[in-house]
Amino acid sequence: MKRITLVLVVGLGAMVARGDEFDIVDYGIFRSVDPLAQRDEWGTTHQTPHVIATDFAPRYSWRWMYYFKGRDQLVLDPAYVGALQTTLRRLGYYCGPVDGVFTAEVSYAIARLQKNYSMRVTGTLTTPVRRALHLP
Repeated sequence: MKRITLVLVVGLGAMVARGDEFDIVDYGIFRSVDPLAQRDEWGTTHQTPHVIATDFAPRYSWRWMYYFKGRDQLVLDPAYVGALQTTLRRLGYYCGPVDGVFTAEVSYAIARLQKNYSMRVTGTLTTPVRRALHLP
């Protein structure tokens, strides 16, 4: 019985150890701990296979804590703006660097997104924009 338990523990450890940082498949119980990771409409996380400088910026450990922040506070948070820039780049609205700074280029990208999604075009980070980008 001890041998079977040992084989199961070692086998499970080997399966977890085989996963590397380039694996973007979500395995359910092995979910990402990054609260700003991109999520689709089913809640599955999608992360980039390479490291971005804003990945090391301080962030909250729970995703729901970002819902209590106003847009003025979120545009000053480099981790959140980096996630915003990454999402806008993935969708083809933003072509600038992912540096965590809310610039005029980011504002123009948000305005183009708002126009394509038939929202009121303001170029600012609003709740419908956050929902469209699946960001908290």
